[in-house]
This record gives sequence, structure tokens and C-alpha cells, in this order.
Amino acid sequence: MAASDNAGAPDGAPAHPTARRPSRSPLPGGRFAREGSLVGQVVKIGLLGLFTALGVWAVLPLYIGGNWLGIGLVVAVVGLVYYVYLSKRTVPAKYLVPGVLFLMVFQIFPVLYTMSTSVTNMSDGHRGSKEQAIAAVESLSVTRTADSEEYVLTVAAVGDPETGELVFLLTDAEGDTRVGDADGLSELGGATVEDSGKVTDAFGYTILTPAEINERSGELEEFAVPTGSGAGIRSSGLSTAYEGRALRVYDESCDCVTDTETGDVYTADDERGAFYNDEGQRLPQGWQVNVGADNFARFLFDPAFASSFFSILLWNIVFAVAVTGLVFVVGLAVALTLHVPKMRGKVFYRVLVVLPYAMSSLAMYLLWRDMFNTDFGVINQVLGLRIDWFGSVWGARAAVILANVWLGYPYMFLVATGALQAIPRELGQAAQIDGANPWQAFRQVTLPLLMVAMTPILVATFAFNFNNFNAVWLLTRGGPLFSDNSTAGATDLLITYTYRLAFNEATAQYGYAAALSVMIFLIVSVISVTSLWRSKALKEVD
Repeated sequence: MAASDNAGAPDGAPAHPTARRPSRSPLPGGRFAREGSLVGQVVKIGLLGLFTALGVWAVLPLYIGGNWLGIGLVVAVVGLVYYVYLSKRTVPAKYLVPGVLFLMVFQIFPVLYTMSTSVTNMSDGHRGSKEQAIAAVESLSVTRTADSEEYVLTVAAVGDPETGELVFLLTDAEGDTRVGDADGLSELGGATVEDSGKVTDAFGYTILTPAEINERSGELEEFAVPTGSGAGIRSSGLSTAYEGRALRVYDESCDCVTDTETGDVYTADDERGAFYNDEGQRLPQGWQVNVGADNFARFLFDPAFASSFFSILLWNIVFAVAVTGLVFVVGLAVALTLHVPKMRGKVFYRVLVVLPYAMSSLAMYLLWRDMFNTDFGVINQVLGLRIDWFGSVWGARAAVILANVWLGYPYMFLVATGALQAIPRELGQAAQIDGANPWQAFRQVTLPLLMVAMTPILVATFAFNFNNFNAVWLLTRGGPLFSDNSTAGATDLLITYTYRLAFNEATAQYGYAAALSVMIFLIVSVISVTSLWRSKALKEVD
């Protein structure tokens, strides 16, 4: 060995000629480090390439729609990701950027969009701008004339064929192709056109099949492409379209629409976002305007809605508290029962307890609905009763609470089991040695330690049950409805009440639904934050 060969040399003396020099060959660890670095680089390049592809995929529909602000935002995000992950000076940001982006996309943006919608009159008849409403009024009243120009029609959609915006791909007599949407006509480039004039492929558009067109036939009948000067293009069947004259024409000088058939004049009301005639009748095509706090005032101060809102709010709180409390009590009781050291068959019992949690909640709600059936339900047959569970107020409420406790207690059992196993048994034994009985040991020692871990879970469970749409809608649909109010039911939660008012009528009232959603958000946030703040005292457990 080199060390032993030079052991007797004086200080400063040269090493023995036969001393072995350190090897310059890389250690195995260095080779592994280089291989790991190479794999990491490949993974980084692959993930950045995937993220870039997602950015391009997001930009295409924005480009087709002319949304330059959205394109700029996507480009900025992609550029930020490249800067963070290709720079060696932004190590902390490499871990923070994914979480911040997901937080903004799935939390902040939806909340801000909901809040901005809540102060508007956005609904089925008030979605776009005033210019779009005028174009829709004129184009939807288009009728064929003797000199109407005809087009070969191909019905398409932007993006998804079921939900994407409808467009007309049109071929005129000269063979020129154009695309028509709710904003008007524009040139169509790069399309594949048959000799008959039908478009078979167009970049950025999905050609609809006859079956898909039939599914959206109602939209197709109401769709028209404005071409200006009181004219528009409408479909005539599935393969032809015509440009006709509008019966309702807008006059900018009076800011009104005149019906040339009836002579009625509809004047614009910019505060309500619609055209009204002298009798107060309005055209179905309106535009989106800011209404301030009107949506909030509607259910807070309007007698027709305020009484329902506050009664439903009270039941909503009672429901959430009752289900959360019962789930906690039942889950903890089962966990304590199966926590006994000498008990046999614990694994088998725990599997049985967890089974409801492993099943589909959708299927279980439907099963419980059938079990509560008055004539054929298992519950009435086993107990020998004839209770109309869903026909009475408190029967329906009891059924809803019972079904949700059965579905929710296995989760609380799992949480309580984990928390109990983390508490040393010696603490309870020491309390009993000091003279405490089992109940006192549980209440003074075990329960405070349990609550440290379970309080956040209870707050989250309360928030979940407060907005548990499926719990009510799949069982009772909010019923039974009150005799003096057909819009509110005895088991309605605020979320089901919102759904019925906003989406279960002839037109969807998105602004009003957004206002109710904001109120629900504020209520749950205040209750949750207050509960978590008060639970800080539970952390000081000695």
C-alpha cells in the first residue's frame, strides 16, 4: 500500500518511488451521477416539450377566436416556465411555480370569474355585447326573398362537436369559401372542398356529421350569420343556405329596432340590456350589462325570495352540522371499539366498516332512494311501516341525514383509527393509575389529543356537506316542495336551490347563480376560518 511504503519518510521527503499514485479513473459514484444527470436532462426536455405542446394546443382556439389577451397570457406562462426550469438561479421557483399555476387555474381564476359574473345580468338572453345582440335580432328575423343568394352549406363547430360554437362553412356560386359565425362572415383559407362545394376539412373547425347536426337541430334553427344592412344567412336543410332580408331592422338614430311586419318599435334599455316596446314586451335577444348588487339584493331583500333563502340557509346549517356531528360520533365509536387490543378479527371488521366508503356514492344514493320507497322500500317492509318518507318534511330530512351518515362515517372511522394509533396507550394507563375511570381518561386525555388531528378534518367535512349537491338532489331533488312556494323544497340546500332557480327554468340565469355561489362561498369561508381559528387552542395540549 502507498501509505505503508511512505510511512517512515521524514517530513518533506519525497514519496517512495514505488508508492502508488491515486487512480484518476472515475469512481462508480461519479458514473452514476453522470447517468442520473443525463436521465434528468432527458426528463426535463420531455416535460418542457409536453408543456410547450399544451401551450400550442391552448393557443390555436384562442387564435381562431381572435383572443389576443389570452394568447399573450399563454405565451407569458410558457416563457415563465422555460425561464424557471432552464435557469440555475431559480431553484426555489422550480418547486413553487407548479403549485402557484395550479392554484391560479383551479382556484383563483374560477373565484374571480364567478365574482365578476355575479354583478352582471348574464343569462341565456344576455351573453354577448350590444352589437352582437343587434346582429342576432336582425339575422334571426331573416326571410328568403326572390333574389336571395344561395350557398353550399357545411355545418361545423369550433372545437367539440357537441358543445362548440356553431359555424357555417359556405361556398358561393364562384367556388369561393367563407366561414360565418355569430359575428359575421370572414375568409376561409386552407379548406378542402369537393366538386359539389361541400367542405370536407377546414383548419380549426370540426365538420359535424348528420347525427351530430340532428342533436343540435334546435340551435341550428335559431342560428344565423349577420351580413350587415339588415341581411343575414340562414340554413335551408343540411346542405344549403340563403342570404335574405331581415324583418326586424335596427336604427342607430333612435337606438331602436323596428319590426317591418307589425310596425312595433323596440327601444334599447341599456340598464336592463334589452329592447322593449311601449307595452313592456322585450325581444329575446339582449346583451350583458353590469347590474351591481341587484342579484344579491334579489334574494336578500325581495320578499318573494328572502324568506326562502333564509329558511333554506337555516336548514343547510342544521344539515351540515347534524351530518358532520353524527359521522364523527359513529366513526369514532366504531374506531374505539376496534381499537381494543385483545379483540379478534379486527381486519375483517375494518373491511366491513370501510365497504360503504369504497362504493360509488352515486349508486348508493339511488339505492337509498329506493330503500325509502313507501310501498316497496326495504326500510318500511322490515319495520312494518307505511311512512311516506319523501312526502313529509321531517321524513325527507331524516332520510337525507341517515343516508349521508351511512355513506360518511367510514371515512371518519379511518381518520379516527389513524389518530388513535398515534396516541401512546401509556397515557391512558397513567391516567387510570392516577384514579381516573375509563370515561374520564378518554375525555381528559384521549379526546383532546384526537381533536388536534381531527378538527381540520371536521371543518373540511362540514364544508363538504354544506355544498353536498348529490346528497339531496339524487335522493329528494330538494322536495317535498312547499305548497306556497314552488321554487323551494324542505330538503333544499343552498346549492340545490341555486340550481333550481338558475338552471331549471326556461332560461339559465348565470348572473343570479353566480351571486348565490358567492354567498355560499362567503358563508362557508367565514364558518371554516372561524372554526380553524378557534381550534388553535387545541394545539396546546400537554
